Amino acid sequence: MRMVEGLTALGAQCETTNGFPPIRIKGGINGGTLHLNGSESSQFLTGLLMTLPLCSKDSVIEVSDLKSGSYVEMTVAILKEFGIGLSHDRDMKRFHVPGNQTYRPCTCTIEGDWSGASFILVAGAIAGSVKVKGLTIGSAQADKAIAEVLEQAGAKVDISNRCVSVEKNRLKGFRFDATNCPDLFPPLVALAANCEGKSTILGAERLKHKESNRALALASEFAKLGIEVLLSGDSMEVKGGRIEGATVSTHNDHRIAMACAVAALNCHGEVVIDNPACVFKSYPSFFEDLEVLSKVT
Repeated sequence: MRMVEGLTALGAQCETTNGFPPIRIKGGINGGTLHLNGSESSQFLTGLLMTLPLCSKDSVIEVSDLKSGSYVEMTVAILKEFGIGLSHDRDMKRFHVPGNQTYRPCTCTIEGDWSGASFILVAGAIAGSVKVKGLTIGSAQADKAIAEVLEQAGAKVDISNRCVSVEKNRLKGFRFDATNCPDLFPPLVALAANCEGKSTILGAERLKHKESNRALALASEFAKLGIEVLLSGDSMEVKGGRIEGATVSTHNDHRIAMACAVAALNCHGEVVIDNPACVFKSYPSFFEDLEVLSKVT
């Protein structure tokens, strides 16, 4: 467990059960130098950047193969708003975090979540029109790229005054590199399933360490719906077509559940989703919002 190794290197005492949870952590961390592989997730790096300013010593984090740079940029921006000083090189391979700092209160605006909104925007593109308020196109959130992909696929997209409107239109296959926004894979697969022809989404290697092996889960569940999803290395190819009813598994993954639900809006038959409550992790009102959309459209 790389997280445990990192915490131990910084002074914490960690015990695992043969490398698995439960994890027992004793004491705090002191700061220091840490080498971190960022290929699987940026979440551990984000947590460290929030914690290390409170340590007694200065810290240096050397990062290799960082894949989610945009998420780390958001973390750095928020930390600076709260009075935390830190620096990094242009490629975010080396971070310097001074210790003995204090967070200061500030006034900040909480943006709308492009990641959760992406499912509703895709629903509008395939099943009717939708307007989502509170989204800022100038946001640092990488998932705002969903608007770009929807336009590429042929949907009618209008962005103005912190509001994004999407209208149903004839959809065609698209090509998009989601390496820096891997959470868009599930809604993009739902979109691609409703497009004419093939769509190619790059960055599939990023999906192995999500709540499920998300690439395999998407391929498996959309196959039940009659949609072919082919995986080849870092590439995912989706062949759009007629979506059939089926019972699908969420793999206890909130984004798989939402992707299948959105695909079901344009389905020939009933789609039954097991464990739909898993959406509570990120979007508790998802099904209520989707029901409102279905009534409007």
